Amino acid sequence: MAKPLVFIRNSRTRLVLASMVLSTLLTAAVLGLVYVTANRTIAGETRSVVTAELTGLADEYERLGMIGLITAIERRTENAAERDALYLLTDPLGTVLAGNLTSWPPEVEPGSGWVELDLIRTASNEPVPISAASIRLRGGERLLVGRDASARRQFDRVLFRSVALALMAALALSLLTGWLLTRLVFSRLKDIAQTADDIVSGDLTRRIPLRGSGDEFDQMGATLNEMLDRIEELVSNLRTASNSVAHDLRSPLSRLRQRVEALSDPGRTGPEREADAARALSEVDHLLRVFAQLTEISRAEAGLGREEFEPVDLGQLVQDVVELYDPVAADQSVRLQVEGEAEPVRGHRPLLSQALSNLLENALRYAPPGSEITVSLSDVRGYPRLSVRDEGPGVPETELPRLAQPFVTLDPARSCRNSGLGLALVAAIARMHGGAFAAENRDPGLEVTLSLAKQAA
Repeated sequence: MAKPLVFIRNSRTRLVLASMVLSTLLTAAVLGLVYVTANRTIAGETRSVVTAELTGLADEYERLGMIGLITAIERRTENAAERDALYLLTDPLGTVLAGNLTSWPPEVEPGSGWVELDLIRTASNEPVPISAASIRLRGGERLLVGRDASARRQFDRVLFRSVALALMAALALSLLTGWLLTRLVFSRLKDIAQTADDIVSGDLTRRIPLRGSGDEFDQMGATLNEMLDRIEELVSNLRTASNSVAHDLRSPLSRLRQRVEALSDPGRTGPEREADAARALSEVDHLLRVFAQLTEISRAEAGLGREEFEPVDLGQLVQDVVELYDPVAADQSVRLQVEGEAEPVRGHRPLLSQALSNLLENALRYAPPGSEITVSLSDVRGYPRLSVRDEGPGVPETELPRLAQPFVTLDPARSCRNSGLGLALVAAIARMHGGAFAAENRDPGLEVTLSLAKQAA
């Protein structure tokens, strides 16, 4: 008993059965409508013809009397077999005066309307189904006109058999269609499930295979693959960040320990203790900055703060940040230049300001004295872009893809002033705003671009 239940619980079986039942019901409804409509149409035509003949014979009786009516019936009876026509005229007592029926059917009340019954044909003395109507004439005579229903009943049987055969064919076709449909759907779902199993097993490089058809399954697969690419990137960044945190924070923590131990040395003089305390505070500040930047990156990656989006005038934001960094640049004999313009966007103003600040700090770190840093605003096909370009030494081409990763710095010594999180935060802010981070070498210098998506506008 368990096996049938498992069979019914199978999604493929349920889908095939549902497809079969729905298709069969729909086909049955259509064929039933055809069957009923055809029967009603034929019956309606028969009634129209019989009613017209009955009216015509009644007119003959009014104009020519009984003799004229009998003559008209005998004239029509001559070719009645070809038209499956039936006529019967009797006196008030039921004696047959004319027609091709043997007697007046006792179950028919003259003038009672349309009837369906079996009568005996005069020529063959065989029962015949008829559809007829009757009237009572002025002198009490009874007139019945009908049509042989044998052909209609035969057509009805043929039509019923045809409908039944069509329904069985539709049932078989729906079964085949449902099987093919489930085979297609579940084969694609199997690809997704197999990919998911491989990823759960630890293979983050697996992707859903695409068949190149461009259908909804391929579109969904492409979207899921993009999601998996992003997840793999985030996991890789997490691993890199974890390793880098362990590596980069070991040194400042070790130095901090040394400073604290030095403070407890009774042989240290007052000025030496003050110097040790200042260095210890410097290490603590550095650690706090690193953790603050990591927190900001995590919040931006998670999209926290989108509820604080507001209209931001990029031109005004650039002017404010550049004005803040003008004195720093002047101390380094570097000029800050702003050019271009862009449409206002919806964004997180403090984070956008932080991103531009990080870009300017990075540019100032490598800009030679007497050079120029250019902050550019532009709209590229409706996408606002903010770029910062310096005239420094640039970056090796192999290092460009790694600039947005946490703890990546061109300083091999990893000085305490540069933890390698500034550009990673810029990239996270760009993604938070639906945009992207890009870096490209110029001649001379490096240009870093923060782009925003249209939906941020």
